[in-house]
Amino acid sequence: MTTYRSDLLRIFQERGFIHQVTDPEGLDALAARREVVGYIGFDCTADSLHIGSLVQIMMLRWLQKTGQRAIALMGGGTTRVGDPSGRDESRKLLTDATIATNLEGIRRNFDPFLDFAGGDGDGARPAMMINNADWLDELRYIPFLRDIGRHFSVNRMLTMDSVRLRLERDQPLTFLEFNYMLLQSYDFVELAKRHGCNLQMGGSDQWGNIVMGVELGRRVADASLFGMTTPLITTASGQKMGKTAAGAIWLAPHRLAPYDYFQFWRNTEDADVGRFLGLFTDMPLGEIARLEALRGAEVNEAKKILAHEATRMLHGKDAADRAAETARQVFEQGAAGGELPTISRPWQELEAGIPLHRLVAEAGLAKSNSEARRLAEQGGIRLNDAPAPDPNRLVGLADIGPDGAIKLSAGRKRHALVRPT
Repeated sequence: MTTYRSDLLRIFQERGFIHQVTDPEGLDALAARREVVGYIGFDCTADSLHIGSLVQIMMLRWLQKTGQRAIALMGGGTTRVGDPSGRDESRKLLTDATIATNLEGIRRNFDPFLDFAGGDGDGARPAMMINNADWLDELRYIPFLRDIGRHFSVNRMLTMDSVRLRLERDQPLTFLEFNYMLLQSYDFVELAKRHGCNLQMGGSDQWGNIVMGVELGRRVADASLFGMTTPLITTASGQKMGKTAAGAIWLAPHRLAPYDYFQFWRNTEDADVGRFLGLFTDMPLGEIARLEALRGAEVNEAKKILAHEATRMLHGKDAADRAAETARQVFEQGAAGGELPTISRPWQELEAGIPLHRLVAEAGLAKSNSEARRLAEQGGIRLNDAPAPDPNRLVGLADIGPDGAIKLSAGRKRHALVRPT
């Protein structure tokens, strides 16, 4: 294992962020002098990022905390093309208006993690948020091909995973998507020219694109650039991090309630607690090691700490405290809990009665009515904490509890409330 001198790379290594680095010694020397300006790109494909981007966000956070400069690059331009990396099919092309809306939503995801003002008194350099549309929108096609495209070998581009896997599976890859790696490499060079950026980071699927950017910087700007990727984060059981039966774990509260975010972390597998504490919280490594060593029933306390810390970092202490209290009420006292996800239904509908399977799906406890039916028939649905095996059972006013709501449960850990309006 490499021994790093800089705080930045030492922290990255100790906490499990590093998978590949183009020049570890050179980057370490730069970081020791606090001269790293690092960026990660985020395309605007939705109005919120999800937990799959959280490793990269935490890397930007540690960049800033160790005295380097962090840049969150918004893909206002590249989103119009679509990154083929890790995709089996083309991304749906979005309108400019949708991209602009998504960009504004994503901006808010970063506020809990990065300081863009630099006024917190700890000497941290202000983080930057930049939109690559600032330069990509101004590109002229022929000059771009002449000045940038000539540095890219089609032979080599065909060997990149993002291209090769599509071709091997006989899945279409548009010429538009094929250009994505040129634009990503060009982003790196533009950031180097405009802001002194010298490090690009990303997931392991971005390695080829990042290396191309490093090489392009050397060829067209004689710049010494560096690249780093993170490992693919999977759970101990092999599942991709953030993928759940209920869907994506979004960072924006309008997409996913803080309680549900808390519960995602609370349900972490025992073997993942220590690793996730290192990656997704700022807790000291000594305390993490103590929690990681817990066994048996005590590991649940470590999970509660992970859930509270992760939720506090994103949504604030008050939201984390409320989520923890709701979880305690639901799981330890059997109460409904005020922070549970809630849907409203008109009084008249409940008076007539609503099929159980429909309510379960509408509450987000199943992806579809058919899945809700199967869950109920298999004994996985409870109504007010009582088994509800009949998916066609009509749920109505008589099911409203003393707290004015109907409680639905899928399994032991997922709950929602239905309130009349």
